[in-house]
Amino acid sequence: MAGTFANSWALVKASADVLRLDKELLVYPVLSGISAVLVMVTFFVPVVALGGVPALAEVEGTYLGYAIAFLFYLVLYAVGFFFNAALVGAALIRLEGGDPTVSDGLAIASKRMGAILGYAALAATVGMVLRAISERSGFLGRIVVGLGGMAWSLATYLAIPVLVTEDVGPIEAVKESAALFKRTWGEQVVGNFGMGWAAFSAALSWVLVSVLLVALGAQLSPVGAVAGVAVALAGFLFLAILASALKGVYTAAHYRYAVSGEPGYFDRSMVEDAFRPKR
Repeated sequence: MAGTFANSWALVKASADVLRLDKELLVYPVLSGISAVLVMVTFFVPVVALGGVPALAEVEGTYLGYAIAFLFYLVLYAVGFFFNAALVGAALIRLEGGDPTVSDGLAIASKRMGAILGYAALAATVGMVLRAISERSGFLGRIVVGLGGMAWSLATYLAIPVLVTEDVGPIEAVKESAALFKRTWGEQVVGNFGMGWAAFSAALSWVLVSVLLVALGAQLSPVGAVAGVAVALAGFLFLAILASALKGVYTAAHYRYAVSGEPGYFDRSMVEDAFRPKR
């Protein structure tokens, strides 16, 4: 177990080394977050104008409700996948020895916009199917849906890098992603995705710091308490941006290793130990 945690932190450090060379990679999660908020506002405003939550309740479970939900998922996924593709594309340039700019990543994603939209439609369809099954099934059905969602996540783990680097459609990208994942690391992922554990640890540490900041600020004045809350929220926002960027670099490096055996800035033994085939 100690070795697993050590690998997790080592992977974070290696990803951070890439981010230190290309701090502009942090721009992509920021743009993605802003765009996601705009998408949600765009959908929320008409809902409010039409009567708010009661209006949504009336169409829930109807064909209209599913159509609205599908459109929302489609746009939100398309935005997220676009900026994720830009991040992965830029990270791959760095891992190949180049020096990417923000515009380089955006150009890569723009060239693959058609495939990204197709992948967003596929992901939205899968999400809607799982949601419909979950709403119409009992406890055991929800467990099956949960397992299905996990299987989809594993199968599509490398779909974005595949779309970025190969001239294939969304279905072919999912197939290639699943094949790469199974061939390279097998089905048993060690350490519950070390990057997720590292992000959780960092967030938990910041929670403790935030409590102290707010408590100290409250002792000074009401303005101090507000300032403490503001700093705490800013810290959580930064951690979210950092975690997203680190995940993109992490994914790009593992894809590169899967297809070429070259981990780039990552130590080869570190990558091989982070995931091992099921025996």
